[in-house]
Amino acid sequence: MNAEKNLAAAATAIIGQKVLPGMEEDYESWQGDLNAAAAYYPGFLGAEISPPTPLQPDWVVVYRFDSVAHLQAWINSGTRQTYLDVGSKYFDGPATQQVVSSGTQSLDPLVTVVVTHRVHPNQVDDFLDWQNHMVQEESRFEGFRGTELFRPIEGLQEEWTTLYRYDSAEHLDAWLTSSERRKVLAEGKKFSDFKLHTIDNSFGSWFAFEGNGKEEAPPPSETRTSLAVWVGLYPTVVLLTLALFPLHMPLWIGLLVGNLLSSFIMSFLTMPYYVNPLLGRWLRPPPEERATRSLLRGLGVVAVAIAFWAVVFYLVTEQFWSLP
Repeated sequence: MNAEKNLAAAATAIIGQKVLPGMEEDYESWQGDLNAAAAYYPGFLGAEISPPTPLQPDWVVVYRFDSVAHLQAWINSGTRQTYLDVGSKYFDGPATQQVVSSGTQSLDPLVTVVVTHRVHPNQVDDFLDWQNHMVQEESRFEGFRGTELFRPIEGLQEEWTTLYRYDSAEHLDAWLTSSERRKVLAEGKKFSDFKLHTIDNSFGSWFAFEGNGKEEAPPPSETRTSLAVWVGLYPTVVLLTLALFPLHMPLWIGLLVGNLLSSFIMSFLTMPYYVNPLLGRWLRPPPEERATRSLLRGLGVVAVAIAFWAVVFYLVTEQFWSLP
């Protein structure tokens, strides 16, 4: 019975992609790494790769997740976008995508704009050139996270679908209201019959820091983020406890002040300057790194960091200074 419920709620994405001649082997290896990255996302049930057949000229990838929410989190993730940027050299034109589910849709982890166009078959080349120009312009704006273009699927979807993503609603709005966008839209007047839908779940987080201080989408794995928070929270809380101890505040006041200070310290010091630099490669592994190697390396760093602080605090509180 439970299995039937899980199956009924599952969401499936079917993505078709033409691959450049001679790139098939490289594409298959790249796609395998991408599927391995998907396995770290919540709700992942499986992924399959099917090569072209006489009846189906595309490579077909099928992703199965336990809900539309989890499927969308993967499809629109920064991790997948990074892989797509690397793998674009294998693609022969836009992909197709179809999502099948009995569940309800929810929000994506980035601010995503979905634009659909009806394009006459005689205008496809002009449309693709215009879309390329659109991407060139929007990619110059701060917060741009990538774009995907999907061809129509005969009998299922007649429109061309474009997804483009920004890291925040503010950055997206800057593009949508820009003079550059108005100019590009004016150049494509014959494609002005389109629908635009924005999916907004932008947020700040302890993991929203790149090396240059700009925001970035959160890491894909809830387990990894939890362990990363542990690595930062342990030394922060202990150091605060030692710093506040001489004040001899009542327990309820001490916890109130300590929690407030730890929140600020975690947000502005511990996470951006200690945890993210230490575990950044593990939280957002690069496309070329194998999943198993990334997992083991990250767990090793976590273990060493926690062991280091445990030894330091043992020596401080037991050997050099004992709390009454």
